[in-house]
Amino acid sequence: MRELTRAEEEVMQILWRIRKGFVKDVLEHFDDPKPAYNTVSTIIRILQDKGFVDHKAYGRTHEYYPIVSKDDYSKSHLSNFVNDYFSNSFGKMVSFFAKEKEISVKEMEEIMKIMDGEVRKQKAER
Repeated sequence: MRELTRAEEEVMQILWRIRKGFVKDVLEHFDDPKPAYNTVSTIIRILQDKGFVDHKAYGRTHEYYPIVSKDDYSKSHLSNFVNDYFSNSFGKMVSFFAKEKEISVKEMEEIMKIMDGEVRKQKAER
């Protein structure tokens, strides 16, 4: 799956949140100062060309909606991130954030509970 630019990702975040909308609807969800209408329209067309968005036509007006889920994009993006920066090791990534971002003991305990649950789930599936 192709990676999105910051602007494309910002538009996708809005579309994921509102589920569908016209360019004017997407534009309403930007903070001030809002980008130009034509800019948002162009980004949406680029997202459509990349296969992230599709539309339903109402005459000359188009209502856009995401065809790639936020979860699917997140999984792909995270995999690429871990591969590019942590030699494809989630352990190295978790270790990095634990050391560098001063994760609290409570947060580490929560992560350990999640991991323990996943270990048990995968063992049960065998």
